[in-house]
Parts: sequence; C-alpha cells; structure tokens
Amino acid sequence: MTAPALKRNLSLTLLTLYGLGTTIGAGIYVLVGKVAGEAGTLAPLSFVVASVLAGLTALSFSELVGRYPRSAGEAVYVEQAFGVKTLSLAVGLAVVLIGLVSAAAIVNGVVGYLQNIVALPNIFAVLLIGVSLAAVAAWGIKESVFAAGIVTALEIAGLLVIVWAGRGTLAPGPMVDVLSSAPGWSAAQWMGVGTGAVLAFYAFIGFEDMVNVAEEVRDPARTFPKAIILTLVITMVLYFLVSWISVRTLSVDALSVSVAPLSDVFSRLTGWPTFTVDAVASVAVLNGALIQVIMGSRVLYGLANQGWLPAIFARVEERTRTPVVATLAASSIMIVLAISVPLVTLATVTSLLTLIVFAFVNVALLRLKFRDDGPPAGHTVPAVVPLAGFVCCTAFAAFQVTAFFR
Repeated sequence: MTAPALKRNLSLTLLTLYGLGTTIGAGIYVLVGKVAGEAGTLAPLSFVVASVLAGLTALSFSELVGRYPRSAGEAVYVEQAFGVKTLSLAVGLAVVLIGLVSAAAIVNGVVGYLQNIVALPNIFAVLLIGVSLAAVAAWGIKESVFAAGIVTALEIAGLLVIVWAGRGTLAPGPMVDVLSSAPGWSAAQWMGVGTGAVLAFYAFIGFEDMVNVAEEVRDPARTFPKAIILTLVITMVLYFLVSWISVRTLSVDALSVSVAPLSDVFSRLTGWPTFTVDAVASVAVLNGALIQVIMGSRVLYGLANQGWLPAIFARVEERTRTPVVATLAASSIMIVLAISVPLVTLATVTSLLTLIVFAFVNVALLRLKFRDDGPPAGHTVPAVVPLAGFVCCTAFAAFQVTAFFR
C-alpha cells in the first residue's frame, strides 16, 4: 500500500496569510521595545534596514522554490547546488532549530501579555501553550493554516488599531527631519541602528518558512513569488508605522523595559484599558509560534523523506495527512527552549542562525545560476540579487557577533 502523502491545499491567499502569520507577531508585539533600547528613536529605521536585508534573500527564495518545490527547502537547495549531504543536513537541522528557537521566543514573549489577563506561573503557561500548539499543528495543514489565517487577520487588525490611535504622530514633517539629519548622526547612533536592525531582522523571519510547505501549495512556481513579496511589503509598512508611533508615544527607557510594549503604547494614546490589546497580542504572538512548529515539523519530515533522518519523522498520519511524530518532536523541543532560555537570547540566536542559513541559500542560487543545469524556474532574479543577499547576510552576521562581544 502506498504511504499517504501531503495534500496540496494552499492557495495564494492562504499562503500569504501563512507568511504574515509567522512574520507579524512577536517581532512587533514583543520586540519593538527591545529594538528601541538599541536604536533609540531611530528604531523605525532599524526595521526598514532589516526589511531590505530580508528582501534580498526573499527574492532568492522566490526563484529557488520554483526550481525545487519540496519540504526542507533550504537543505534541498544546498544539496542541489553542492551535492554534499553533510552540509545539506546541517543546513536542514539549522532551519529546524531556527524555527523552534523562534517559536520558543514567541511563547516566552506572550507570557507578559497573558499575565496581564490571568495570573499563571511561567512554566505552567508554557506547557499549556506548547501542548495546545502541538494539537493544532497536528490537526491538518488546511485546517491549521486556515485557523492561523483568521488569527493573522485579527493581529493585523490589532496593529491597525495602534496606527489609528497614534495617527497624530504620523505627520510627514518629523519623518523627513529624522531622515535628513542622517549625515550628522554619530557613530554610536549608526551602531544603534545597525544593532537594532539585527534584532529587528527577527521580526521579518517567516517568508523562508513558507517554502517548507511547498508540497502542500497549488502551483508553487507561480504562487510563491507573489506570496513572498506580498508578505514582506505588508509587514514592512506595518512595522514602520507601529514602531514610529511607539517611540513617539513612550520614552525609549519605558519601551525597552516593558513586557507588553504595545499595550503600554495603546494605554498612553487612548487612556483606555489594555485588555483588548493584551488579548489580541497573546493570540497574535502565539499564531507565529504555531506556524514555526508547522514549519519545523515539515523540515523534519522533508529531511527524513530524503533519507537523512530516521524514517519515523517522515510518517504521515492517514486521517490528518500531517507528520504527527515530527510535530510532537518539534513541539517538545520548543517547550524545553521556552522554559530554559531568555527571550532576547532566543531572538538573537534565531537572527544569527537565520543569517548564516540565508548566506548559504544565496550562494546556492548563485552556483545553480552559473552552472545552469537545474530545472527552469517560473520566476528568476538577476545574479546580483543573491550576491548582494550573501554579502549583506554575512556582514550582518559578523556585525551581530561583534556587537555581542563589545
């Protein structure tokens, strides 16, 4: 009997919602204060720099997924480019670790908002959240992504409420003044923007997760480029607006120490109770964790399907058509990390590992282009795109390591 396979259920709309669900969440609801702690009132610029860095690699992914629409995408791309199984497995496992460290950071971050609503011990809250996410992720790809899509719409609505409440701070004059004064910024200000951008880069992690559900997407060569670009553009605009409002509503010191920064911003702007924002933020942030668990399980499935991990991780449950064993393994690792590692450390490690993987992905596309013996892509980018992506990712990874030890 033929083993059950993954089912192609995801359209452009669902895939874009999937991407938005994993990018919009902890990155803005939790980390906006931490980015402000590094970049000060220039935090919005850090988000713009991070979006440009992410965008270069996103374009590389949009071509690669058309060439090789498979789960464990990054590992597959490196394998096709270099043919070194050990390197490909290392990249694949790094992608799993990135997803699960990121999910742990998200779960860790949501506790601050959740405890504004109901008092729960941290460990109990993490266990409850982790088990719930595992159950939803094992439910079925269409069902879990549809549920994530509904929550994504809710979390975007939450950010739009912040934008509406802070619309008075969005006058173009101050924005122009900030940008026009850039040549006179000190080295410390530029260092702050750079350090903030490395941390803000975490907020854009998500588009790469999309390629790991490639075997569940309809017409992936045409669907993915549109979904990836839509995800990044929508995310960048929202992050810039919300971060701008935040640094002009609260002091940098208040933002940097807040465990629920957007609740504090909303309260200052409106004088209203923060319950609604706390509730939306809690659900919104968890949405990102759910999608990271889905992604991590699919990469484990893909690596096992390639014969690089034990076959049990490639087992697909016949009724739900999901890799249940891989999902349980991913969820368990996430729970342990969320309990044992602080939020900022998790976010920083996620960003650094992602930059390293992105560098490999960009080099893989360059090699495939120059070798020109792979399958044709429905969407192509000039060779300068992966070259610039590699240079930027390498430079930012080095910058992050340097900033860590300074």
